[in-house]
Amino acid sequence: MFLLRHRKPLHGVLFSNAFRPLMASKSTLSSVSYHPNHKSNIYPLNRFILFRFPPTSNPQLRPLSFSTHATTPRPVPEVYLEKPDDDIVDTPQLKHLKSKLKEIGIVCGHFGPGQTNGLLCPMCKGGESMEKSLALLIADDGNAAVWNCFRAKCGWAGSTRGSADVKSSYNRMNKITPKVKNIRRITAQELKLEPLCRDLCDYFAERMISEETLRRNSVMQRLYMNQIVIAFTYKRKGELINCKYRGLPKTFSQEADTEKILYGLDDIEGASDVIIVEGEMDKLAMEEAGFRNCVSVPDGAPPQVSSKDLPSQEQDIKYQYLWNCREYLEKASRIILATDGDAPGQALAEELSRRLGKERCWRVTWPSKNENERFKDANEVLMFMGPAVLREVIESAELYPIKGLLNFRDYFSEIDAYYHQTLGTELGISTGWKALDDLYNVVPGELTVVTGVPNSGKSEWIDALLCNLNRSVGWKFALCSMENNVREHGRKLLEKHIKKPFFDVRYGKSVERMSLEELEVGKQWLSDTFHLIRCENDCLPNTKWVLDLAKAAVLRYGVNGLVIDPYNELDHQRPSNQTETEYVSHMLTCIKRFAQHHSCHVWFVAHPRQLQQWTGGPPNLYDISGSAHFINKCDNGIVIHRNRNPEAGALDLVQVCVRKVRNKVSGTIGDAFLQYDRITGEYNDIK
Repeated sequence: MFLLRHRKPLHGVLFSNAFRPLMASKSTLSSVSYHPNHKSNIYPLNRFILFRFPPTSNPQLRPLSFSTHATTPRPVPEVYLEKPDDDIVDTPQLKHLKSKLKEIGIVCGHFGPGQTNGLLCPMCKGGESMEKSLALLIADDGNAAVWNCFRAKCGWAGSTRGSADVKSSYNRMNKITPKVKNIRRITAQELKLEPLCRDLCDYFAERMISEETLRRNSVMQRLYMNQIVIAFTYKRKGELINCKYRGLPKTFSQEADTEKILYGLDDIEGASDVIIVEGEMDKLAMEEAGFRNCVSVPDGAPPQVSSKDLPSQEQDIKYQYLWNCREYLEKASRIILATDGDAPGQALAEELSRRLGKERCWRVTWPSKNENERFKDANEVLMFMGPAVLREVIESAELYPIKGLLNFRDYFSEIDAYYHQTLGTELGISTGWKALDDLYNVVPGELTVVTGVPNSGKSEWIDALLCNLNRSVGWKFALCSMENNVREHGRKLLEKHIKKPFFDVRYGKSVERMSLEELEVGKQWLSDTFHLIRCENDCLPNTKWVLDLAKAAVLRYGVNGLVIDPYNELDHQRPSNQTETEYVSHMLTCIKRFAQHHSCHVWFVAHPRQLQQWTGGPPNLYDISGSAHFINKCDNGIVIHRNRNPEAGALDLVQVCVRKVRNKVSGTIGDAFLQYDRITGEYNDIK
């Protein structure tokens, strides 16, 4: 660590660029005593000392000069320069309120009703700089208080009443609407603002901010509490509206009861392009890169994006400065959000875009500092990379993403992978039956509706298909099969997998039964391959319940396919104002979204309605009970039909009717015939 000798203190603040570095350890520092008249003294560590770092090994990351204040601290809102009122007399209820606040660590002291005061947060202790980041508001009646810590890493907030329990939460504010105060008018003369001294100009030079930029933006100084602080003047049409102060290091305050506006507001009057940054230093840095059409927010960034709907203008207290500057921002057709790259900075960008309209917002991506991190903000980029790089960053801003509004270029990598078939499933996965290879292949993320008259083998055919897919590509499945009990379903799957009957009676007495060893191996296969979705009580599950569990199966077990068998076993209660057709359409849309989002193929079994004049042939997809949307919404529609007439052919002949294929890459309409093995439940190609 480099400590710096000093020339002379300036109102308790030390600024100089003519220092000689001196190495010192922590133990050395702790033993140093301070004597005001001794020339070799090291200035106390709790004062404001500039540091110089040794030359960096990477010339691209070496600023012209550097200080401990290189990273612009996040502005802390609502910490006002309120003066104590010695004439305040605590009422009994105010005393009770202060007593309750003291119990949770908030010491009010002389604060009175109707005031907003800055305090040291008892939760985060103001961080390393011990900044007074807790804003406390006492209601006019003295019976209620609300507080919020504006440090991004804390966000402690809450409220209480003198006669009620404390309500406190992390990152959430239980708001008490304060009484609207009259806007206070201020002048530079009243605030006793002065031009920047040489030492402060040198400090800004460390941050690559020129004196010309400082003068044009009316950056001044003020003596406050025996120390010099930087004064950032907030003006509108040349008139001083607010003044924000920055002490060194990392202390912020601003004038009480003034109107909140954007810093640099006059620079965007009539501008079609506007840049919004997070701090005054970043605004000045943008000007050094050639962008005057830039403003800074007056307050800090939120710890996270609010989950609530946008409040009304009257309730949008934290972002009131946007409403106050509405006439300037409404004229902008392009707004570039150049907030900090950390999580609070990105949350601020999201909150700003919600209010300004994402359709006209752009966002910047700060360049990489090294393999693990990026530069934090505009001023840091200016210091390390120079104005040309900062200008390039702004000119390379990208459209702010709008959920649901995308461009094909966002999917070019996926299209390339599709073209080169890098996943191996782009053309669909073979069912394992050659007769179906040209008609139906299984594509991840699609919905296949399967129907057929009762006892035609719909469920058996799907089970055989699942066994084939597991055997060929190792797929796993979630089964919501409510017409089968678990042991019966397990038997059918084991017979298809082991190719031997489960029992040696009746249907299986003519062949060898599966051995006990084969059963044990098969049980492990069942456990590894299938996950059951079952409702064990008397109630009927609905589609949402099934899809929620299927999502868990995808995320936890990596299942590739979902079987819902059959449709009529689900609970289909619908609102009284919704028709069955509307209900089926919504249900199938939800299933398709699940399939696409999780790249999971869904087989949905639906029975046909009662066929009054059935002639024994396969039904049509439009015969499914409920709605024509079963064929309209699905990606693939299949009818399973088994011959029941000995004169028409073999009774083990099964007709697979592919009646709909949305994706021509995976198949086409047509019929295939398979042979059903009653002993093992297998389906085989006809030789």
